Amino acid sequence: MLSKTFNMPLILAKLPMAELSLLLTAFFWGTSYGITKEALLYTGVLAFIVIRFALTSMLLAPVFIKEWRAGLAKDWKYAIPTGGILLCIFLAEIYGVFHTTASKAAFLISLCVLITPFVEAITERKLPSANIILFALLSLFGVFLLTTQNSSSNAFDILSLELNKGDYCILLAAFLRACMVVTTKTLLKGKALSALSTTSIQASVVTLGALMIFLSNGHSIEQLFPTNIAFWLAAFYLALFCTVFALFAQNFGVKHTTPSRVALLTGSEPAFGALFAFVWLGESLNTIQMIGGGCILLATLMASTQKNTPL
Repeated sequence: MLSKTFNMPLILAKLPMAELSLLLTAFFWGTSYGITKEALLYTGVLAFIVIRFALTSMLLAPVFIKEWRAGLAKDWKYAIPTGGILLCIFLAEIYGVFHTTASKAAFLISLCVLITPFVEAITERKLPSANIILFALLSLFGVFLLTTQNSSSNAFDILSLELNKGDYCILLAAFLRACMVVTTKTLLKGKALSALSTTSIQASVVTLGALMIFLSNGHSIEQLFPTNIAFWLAAFYLALFCTVFALFAQNFGVKHTTPSRVALLTGSEPAFGALFAFVWLGESLNTIQMIGGGCILLATLMASTQKNTPL
């Protein structure tokens, strides 16, 4: 009976394209941590951001030029602020992860799932619904279980009110993630700009911003040209799937659903990350962590399948 009422392939098949693409975004973002970690063995953090987004810009340049000539990208300037927010997100996340624990960072960044409904409520001038808050809390509880290891000290570490500067950076990144989807929804509503062109502009803004910071800090130009083939395989994977597709899906998603749903669906990223680590990297998951991953996926599926009722 349970298999008939909760058939995962059937549920996924019935999801709208926007919401299915956001789930895929969460999956690709979940795989990005281990791959990024390997890529950073060959270059610096800022250099890697420049390379990753420069590749994205070059891949999408033909699309943007074509749409510009056809008059489909005349509102390009409205996407520039979202590119600036995206740059700030990456800088805050990287700096934050460097100064705090991975488990704490994963939990704090997922607070964007809970923050987004309230940021959206401010712009829409109405309170978030009980359903969306319930799903957000379920997802957040799942992240807590997923990022808590066997020892109780880690759980207290996550809940500790003694936050360091890295923790504050992660909290800033979580807030900026919420602002990103809400701002994209607000600025690009009714504008003549496709999701791909939006992604192209955002990638270009991040590339230029990161390059300016890179050069102003006196880093060696050689960092921008690693010679290891493993690095470039990782960079192209991250550019194609975790940047081009992921940002396109997010920009496409905010046009066809609410920012709160975008946050919930992409908030399943930690669950997919844990699954990837388990299958691909051979890391183990205990029972509590598996329950946590199940809570996240349940929250996202419940939110996405209620498309015909207001959240």
